[in-house]
Amino acid sequence: MCGIAGFTHRFHRVSPSCIRNAIRTLVHRGPDQQGVYESSDVSLGAVRLRIIDLTGGDQPVISEDGDVILVFNGEIYNHGELRDQLRAKGCRFISSTDTEVVLHAFREWGIECLKRLRGMFALAIWIRSQKRLVLVRDRIGIKPLYFCRAGSDLLFGSEIKAILQDPVVERQIDLDGLNCFLRLNYVPAPYTMVRGIEKLPPGHVMEWTDGQTRSYAYWQPATATRHRTLEDAKEELDGLLRDSVREHLVSHVPLGIWASGGIDSSTIVHYASEISSTRLKTFSITFKGRTFDESGYIAAISKRYGTDHVELDLNEGLDLENAIEQFAYYSDEPCADAGALPVWFLAEMSRRDVTVALSGEGADELFGGYITYLADRYARWFRRIPATLRARGMDLLRHWPVSDEKISLEYKLKRFLQGSFMPPEQAHIFWTGTFSEDEKERLLLNSEGQTLAGLVNRVAGTSELDRHLRFDRQYYLPDDILSKVDRMSMAHSLEVRPPFLDHRICEFAESLPVHFKIRGSKLKFILRELMKDKLPSAILRRGKTGFDIPAHEWLRGRLKPLLLDVITEQSVKETGLIRWGEVESVLKDHLERRANSGYHLWGLMILFLWMKKWRIQSPSIPLEYKVPPPPATVPSLT
Repeated sequence: MCGIAGFTHRFHRVSPSCIRNAIRTLVHRGPDQQGVYESSDVSLGAVRLRIIDLTGGDQPVISEDGDVILVFNGEIYNHGELRDQLRAKGCRFISSTDTEVVLHAFREWGIECLKRLRGMFALAIWIRSQKRLVLVRDRIGIKPLYFCRAGSDLLFGSEIKAILQDPVVERQIDLDGLNCFLRLNYVPAPYTMVRGIEKLPPGHVMEWTDGQTRSYAYWQPATATRHRTLEDAKEELDGLLRDSVREHLVSHVPLGIWASGGIDSSTIVHYASEISSTRLKTFSITFKGRTFDESGYIAAISKRYGTDHVELDLNEGLDLENAIEQFAYYSDEPCADAGALPVWFLAEMSRRDVTVALSGEGADELFGGYITYLADRYARWFRRIPATLRARGMDLLRHWPVSDEKISLEYKLKRFLQGSFMPPEQAHIFWTGTFSEDEKERLLLNSEGQTLAGLVNRVAGTSELDRHLRFDRQYYLPDDILSKVDRMSMAHSLEVRPPFLDHRICEFAESLPVHFKIRGSKLKFILRELMKDKLPSAILRRGKTGFDIPAHEWLRGRLKPLLLDVITEQSVKETGLIRWGEVESVLKDHLERRANSGYHLWGLMILFLWMKKWRIQSPSIPLEYKVPPPPATVPSLT
């Protein structure tokens, strides 16, 4: 696992120290080796965490004739198979790394080589004779890659902080990114929170040739449904999962598995135990004594498969404030997903024993695992109730005392009712995010920017539910879930591998009819059917808990001092973006227990911490802005 960065400088001058400063910001991603390549046209750099071939494979990698230079971040799980094919064509190898395989594959097959790669990756290739730079991101978006156009030149990096080392980049907040962040809790590609910097979307290539750029998709999962019986589909998924886990277990350094006690991570433990000849190591975060604690399920899985298990309880006296402060540096963009906090501690704990961890990310998006999909379905019927009666229900719910539970029945009912007044696409976004469109409009001094309509309209599907599943796979998965895991794990120099996100499994999932994913009230139906004779029945019967913190309670309690220190009238007004009056109202309603707005406040707290840390400024915007009237169609719960 590595971090990469680079700059073309055909048209603007770059300090000779710029590339070294850039890779220095990425050293947490690769503490084992750092290297640069510099010429009159381009500077490339990489940092490396050694996973495969612990003595060779330093980066950048240069072809024998010196014409092709590669920097690479990720893992190619079928590199052995490709190496044999390339050797048969006369290629000579000096290391056993997958990086060198990618270099030879590109020289042999060009861009078509990408179709042969199985794994997670972000890479940059410089072809000196063509004065051509090629940037590539893996199909699913497991590994990050950012870029910035500086006139006719191109800057790129695994993290935004590397690009910010070039003084040509202005540190201004991007209004499109901010709009998306407040609605979704994350910023979907191609947007970022920094004006001028973009994400390369998953499955895409960007080519720069002598000042001209073009980008295109090299992979998109087929959307046509394949007709098969449930038994045939289960058999196919069984084979795909076994092959994927086998490939993900290959490592020359200690490896473990993140176990939550849910069906996804337990499935990974099951297949790994069948394949591995050594005792598995598992790692977990618990909340003992709480209603959402999963330690009992985790213990059952550890006992069943005889794992060497280590866990950490977040109820203990951990330095939460210090961890949250560090998010601002390692996240690059503000992470409004409160699950980042337990992932931070899970990665920190795991790294003491292993360098690689397998995880269950991706199963929810591929096979329909979120309760919001049921909300989407039930809302179709609920909207038939006259709006006046639903509004009356809202009035009654306002008198229901707020709960400190992580996601209580009271909280879910209020959110569901509020979403029932919205169009289906907006409701789905609202249920997975925080601020509604109307709440966001009242919050911002300047609401110009992305309204998300463009993103939603790009997602096709055979049904409303199908569109929501694809929206989450295309945006929520890479830009929230995978981004969060990448930043929190790489902050501790830990490589995390998600076997569910082998692109063959993704293609398989896309080919399934929706009723194989969600049947009645059963989520991830096909996965549960596959695992019903393999996992303990308690694991299969349990509902989804969600891997985050009790934000409502903690922001009234143990995190309240940090919250009030970060969200002040001065700090809000200094942004030049957000109305203090609206923030103050949300803050008071939460602290005085008139509403549960813990997730709203978490996002705002992280936003202000991030802007302060990175000195991100507001663009020039008019501060005199007419406050929009309260919405007529969507009642407010506060």
